[in-house]
Amino acid sequence: MAAATASTPSQESAGSPWLALLAIIAGAFVAILNNSLINVALPKLVNVFGSTTERIQWVLTGYMLASGVIIPISGFMGDKLGYKKFMIIALGVFTGGTALCAVAWSDTSLIIARVIAGLGGGVIMPLSMTLVYKIMPREQIGTALGLWGISAMVAPAVGPTLSGYLIEWLNWRFLFIVTIPVALFAIVMTWVLLKETERQENMKFDWGGFILTSLSAGTLLYALSNGKTAGWTSFEIVSLFFISFWSLVFLVYVETGKEKPLINLSLLRNFHYTLSIITGSLVMIGMYGGVFLTPLFLQNIQGVSPIDTGILLMPQAIAMAIMMPISGKLFDKVGVVPIGLVGITLTSVMSYELHRLTATTSHEWLNLILTIRGIGIGLCMMPLSTVGMNAIAATAPKEMGNASSLSNLVRQVAASFGIAVLTTIMQNRASLHFDHMRESVTLDAASTVQAYYGTSGISTLAGMMQLDATARAIGDTFLVSSIPLFISIPLVLLFIQRKKAAPPQPEIAKEREEA
Repeated sequence: MAAATASTPSQESAGSPWLALLAIIAGAFVAILNNSLINVALPKLVNVFGSTTERIQWVLTGYMLASGVIIPISGFMGDKLGYKKFMIIALGVFTGGTALCAVAWSDTSLIIARVIAGLGGGVIMPLSMTLVYKIMPREQIGTALGLWGISAMVAPAVGPTLSGYLIEWLNWRFLFIVTIPVALFAIVMTWVLLKETERQENMKFDWGGFILTSLSAGTLLYALSNGKTAGWTSFEIVSLFFISFWSLVFLVYVETGKEKPLINLSLLRNFHYTLSIITGSLVMIGMYGGVFLTPLFLQNIQGVSPIDTGILLMPQAIAMAIMMPISGKLFDKVGVVPIGLVGITLTSVMSYELHRLTATTSHEWLNLILTIRGIGIGLCMMPLSTVGMNAIAATAPKEMGNASSLSNLVRQVAASFGIAVLTTIMQNRASLHFDHMRESVTLDAASTVQAYYGTSGISTLAGMMQLDATARAIGDTFLVSSIPLFISIPLVLLFIQRKKAAPPQPEIAKEREEA
């Protein structure tokens, strides 16, 4: 069950807290939507700017690094400036950076503009989560976070389809232009509907913690995103891991015992909060396997267009969007354990089932599996976050901002780690399967193919083998992605709170003494 929290409604919204929640959801939605629009458009941007795939990849990498560096300050700046004011600043910086992207004249200017947008967009998610706790009555937190979580699930599903339409029918600049009105709407709604939170203006900025956190998170995220390109054993990547590890060690040393640390590591002493981060990170790793593997399978193996890929993935997104508020409502009534077990079990089993993918897999079967998987993800994702945040709200409510930033930072690293590891596994398994197939082709068979179809027949056969090898590799990677999901199932049981033994009655105690 979730840790008990005070049921007193917060007074941080100017009107109905549910209207204020709409402003928060709009801000979170636009930040995630912008990224999902860009993912599909990278090949188009390479052609537009005459750039290379490696260089244009920095449109994503730059945003991710800026986000990772800025997330840790969200709690401090929210406490010092007020969460409403800092949310408006973050949305403003994000909107400004996105507007600069829309008028970019080169790949360099686009990358710089994306870094600026990342400095604002990176803190929107942790800020919005904290604001939910500031404006909503405690007994409605589960439902509110379920609604808030829709933005995190719907935006990545809508993004590829919308991106395909924008590129095909309009112009690449509209990838950025379409998000600006939504961001401006979020700014206005935040300004009108939210009251300012309590400020702690005498706080001093923890420069040591900021530098070490930025160095550790930045180098780790960069290494994870570029390991497959540079090589995991290359001097560059090994050095980045080395710097990240020792920066983390020094961060723990510097921040431990400090009165107002930027990253409050003492929060990890809260068992339910730490368990929430660990379980949520495992689920994030398994979930992101499907996020990047499924479009890869549909587009590269089955030749489906980006637009049709988005349409095929829409039922999964709808299932997640429907289950998010339902899971929040159930969380408020029955706690995290029942819905967490059902949700993670569904997600684990369906992720495992996806290892059966082949080049001829029907879209009906795939859609059924993904939709059931979406139901599972919708059931478990937000309750796993909520139970940890509730534990902090019950014991250290003034640390909600720090708890949100730390939780979001760890989950972002977990997602990057999952994508990096699963991509490497997929590439290695594809090479292995292709080698096995090549060894099974005899010289007589190759000669027969060449005799009938000429030299083009050998190329066609090699292409078919490579296609089948990649399809099998994607299936193997789905199998691996289910492992962290299955591991997280028993961890959910640890959220069960053991009842404390009642003190002995006076009469019973007296009888024991006489005996």
